[in-house]
Amino acid sequence: MKIAILGFGAQGRSAYEYWNTPDNQLTICDTNTDLEAPGEASTKLGPNYLNDLGQFDMLIRTPILHPRDITSANPESPDILAKVWSNTNEFMKVCPTRNIIGVTGTKGKGTTSTLITKMLEAAGKTVHLGGNIGIPPLEMLHSDIQPDDWVVLELANFQLIDLQISPHIAVCLMVEPEHMDWHADFKEYKAAKKQLFAHQSTKDTAIFYADNETSREIASQSQSMLIPYFAKPGAVVEDETIKIDGNEICSVHELKLLGKHNWQNVCAAVTAFWQISQDTQAIRWTIDTFSGLEHRLEHVSTIEKVDYYDDSFGTTPETAVVAIEAFEQPKIVILGGSDKHASYDKLARTVVNHNVRSVIVIGDTASEISTALKNEGFSSIESGPQTMPEIVALARSLAQPGDVVLLSTGCASFGLFKNYKDRGDQFTQAVRSLSQADAR
Repeated sequence: MKIAILGFGAQGRSAYEYWNTPDNQLTICDTNTDLEAPGEASTKLGPNYLNDLGQFDMLIRTPILHPRDITSANPESPDILAKVWSNTNEFMKVCPTRNIIGVTGTKGKGTTSTLITKMLEAAGKTVHLGGNIGIPPLEMLHSDIQPDDWVVLELANFQLIDLQISPHIAVCLMVEPEHMDWHADFKEYKAAKKQLFAHQSTKDTAIFYADNETSREIASQSQSMLIPYFAKPGAVVEDETIKIDGNEICSVHELKLLGKHNWQNVCAAVTAFWQISQDTQAIRWTIDTFSGLEHRLEHVSTIEKVDYYDDSFGTTPETAVVAIEAFEQPKIVILGGSDKHASYDKLARTVVNHNVRSVIVIGDTASEISTALKNEGFSSIESGPQTMPEIVALARSLAQPGDVVLLSTGCASFGLFKNYKDRGDQFTQAVRSLSQADAR
């Protein structure tokens, strides 16, 4: 079979390894003309790497490549998308277990997926976590997955847009507009999420966030019974206690995860886990021990009675909103980055109403965010420097004892930083450098 691997990042490399058999002729297609491909591989590199794909029997799409880019580059092949396949589709097709849980949403996917994994492990199950978090799907096949094991996949819109196989349990968290620089519109973004549920049968399970109409709309694509969370019969918060099916799990004040948005993530995980096991001890142990993922409201240090938090993973205005709302104390908030064509009006109102002392604006969206803040009557705005040590130093100069310095930019990181992880790592290093300097 003649197979073209479209894009040779991490998923492209795992695709090459998987399909590199004597029966297949592989061609690596990528924009990078300096790409170092395996010695035996054919290549098609440069700006025209997507042209003339009709000659291949199968096209393996890397997640970041939009299907419309394939069609627009091949007008002579109107049915070209019928040849497109993906790592996620292949994993779902050949995975040795049907016990697959897929989690999607705008934010909270990684936290919820990890919570579900840890609950299942605490209940004595063998669990494999991957997808958009950790291990790429095809590489999970090296983990000796057994028929009785469980697989938890965090799945983003990039992976879902052409998904043709749905998991046994599908979970949709809160959904708000995101990646509008990749999608044609919000309708297409929602359509991608719907694929997680579209191929479920009546024997499967669809779980959705009750307080988000878009989440309900997406999950309604499933043929299975819909189970809400944050509403019965799923997990709920009543009298500041998480409950499910008449069982009190814990007080929300016992959660190590900060912010009310994490009440949603915990309830989503509990609801998914409850479909498999009603082991309340496993749930409580997980809640007692899990304090969150890297760059998600992660406490970095306390310096001169000021707490520094890294929420670099939050790349939308909505995630910055929930991060700001997670703290009652006065805050210095670092906002801005590269443009994802989002509105900052709600974020500006949140700043005004949630005890923010000052905002430091950075990146390409600094001016737009400043305008939104000024329109709401907020004037304590500082233009951020170009480097993270200078940004952190400015935040320190603005903070007072008892304050929180919060990196939750509400924007993508590109421009000043490589990605959200690089931004968070630089913030952490800059803060720790302050702490080390004080210790001298």
